[in-house]
Amino acid sequence: MTEPNPLLWSIAAGMPTLDDWQKEVLTQRSERVILNCSRQVGKSTIGSAVAAEEAEEYPGSLTLLISPSLRQSQELYKKVQPLIHSPLVEDNKLSCELLNGSRIISLPGSETTTRGFSAVDLIILDEASRIPDRLYKAIRPMLAVSHGRLVMMSTPFGKRGFFYDEWVNGSKNWQRIEIPAVACPRITPEFLEEEKRSLGALWFDQEYMCKFVDAVSSVFASNLIEDAFKDMNIETMFPDSLTQVDSWEFVDDEVETIK
Repeated sequence: MTEPNPLLWSIAAGMPTLDDWQKEVLTQRSERVILNCSRQVGKSTIGSAVAAEEAEEYPGSLTLLISPSLRQSQELYKKVQPLIHSPLVEDNKLSCELLNGSRIISLPGSETTTRGFSAVDLIILDEASRIPDRLYKAIRPMLAVSHGRLVMMSTPFGKRGFFYDEWVNGSKNWQRIEIPAVACPRITPEFLEEEKRSLGALWFDQEYMCKFVDAVSSVFASNLIEDAFKDMNIETMFPDSLTQVDSWEFVDDEVETIK
């Protein structure tokens, strides 16, 4: 059996031109990928390509597209649909099933709507920095048996959440790719200068330069808060004799001391 060629597939799918970083994501098929992206650099384009290529080239595969809201997941799925040229047995606004048995399903960022899936081959988290941490913890076990792939792509949203934590503190298994706006040939320097003047430095750095910045409403910078909790030896507020209090028991809404 001939090994699938993602670049040949992308040309056949009508995507003859891809940026170098997009080719890297599509061809390397790393199990764990984090794309720290500027706005409008093409992350949804490559995300949809990864999903469509998985479905067409790997029969019987299951791909989940997860975004913060159902509308966002639908938008990503709409970009997947034109790339699929294999026969379909089912196609609607939220999912499709190919004749080869592969399925692509778009879901909102809700833990309750995702827990029913198992043996997932590919999970794509779009706008991952806006997805709740509890959902991230709920989806990871879906990849345990299938040894499936996880692709997270997002613009930063402050120094918080699993997207930031995996980018900064995650394991070496992650393939980390940063795509600032200045690396995108479709975004002009003139436009970026205008955006910087209009948005201000902090917001511009987050939206276009892939920087994890503290919220403007923060009283203290996050690094100062983290440093404050390092190597802390906290002593009790009360002497030992006072901390050894009697146990308490609630009976008929009245408190009685048990000597």
